[in-house]
Amino acid sequence: MLFHHRVARSVKKYGTVSYLGRRFEVPYELSGKAVRLVVDPHEGRAVGVEDEAGASLGAATELDEIANQHRPRRKPGAEAQASPDSRPGPRTGPNLVEIALAKHHGRDHAKKVD
Repeated sequence: MLFHHRVARSVKKYGTVSYLGRRFEVPYELSGKAVRLVVDPHEGRAVGVEDEAGASLGAATELDEIANQHRPRRKPGAEAQASPDSRPGPRTGPNLVEIALAKHHGRDHAKKVD
């Protein structure tokens, strides 16, 4: 890391930054923040992100657009802010497997399957 350069970047809302026309994934929690991208100028790739003090904030990897579409998008603390009423409760009634099994055996799905 001795010869790595640091360049200021702003993390996009999907947790990506750009460098030399290429996009890199960084920790999603950094979305919307200004960071310093640690780059290897000889290979033209990003290797990590740091804050202004030089503390590591995580790795930077080449963007995989397919995987990035399915990446979790929750920021830390968002779960704690959700109200207890909005959380789903325990499931009641038959699940899809029980319903399919009951239909296969010609039983009413409202009855409990043993």
